[in-house]
Amino acid sequence: MRLRFALLAAALLAGGTASAAPQDNSRYEAKLAKALEGRTAGEPVKCINLRDIRSTEIIDRTAILYRMYNGTVYVNRPSGAATLDNDDILVTKTFTSQLCSIDIVQLVSRTSRFSSGSIGLSEFVPYSKVGATKN
Repeated sequence: MRLRFALLAAALLAGGTASAAPQDNSRYEAKLAKALEGRTAGEPVKCINLRDIRSTEIIDRTAILYRMYNGTVYVNRPSGAATLDNDDILVTKTFTSQLCSIDIVQLVSRTSRFSSGSIGLSEFVPYSKVGATKN
């Protein structure tokens, strides 16, 4: 009886540690690297102007890309990025004309339309094309 209990406890512990192992995000990091190919990183900024954002793209479990009208791509690696899913809709409530590193973004499932969590933005890292001039 004690042996069975010990084996059961060992199996449960082994199962618990397997799920706590870090996830392999190399596939998503490669997708991010491909999206930024031919660009160089600039100094991080705390805020970006909402009116300058042309589109956004979620890289699963990694980052949000903010594509600007001037061609710059800002990368934000939010806290809680592990919950990012490219099938989610980003819902941001702002009270100024800027999106800042202190803002919270809610994630809504595109399929169910229910909230799937929220993330806290971090600093925005600009990536410009090599040889591009700033306007």
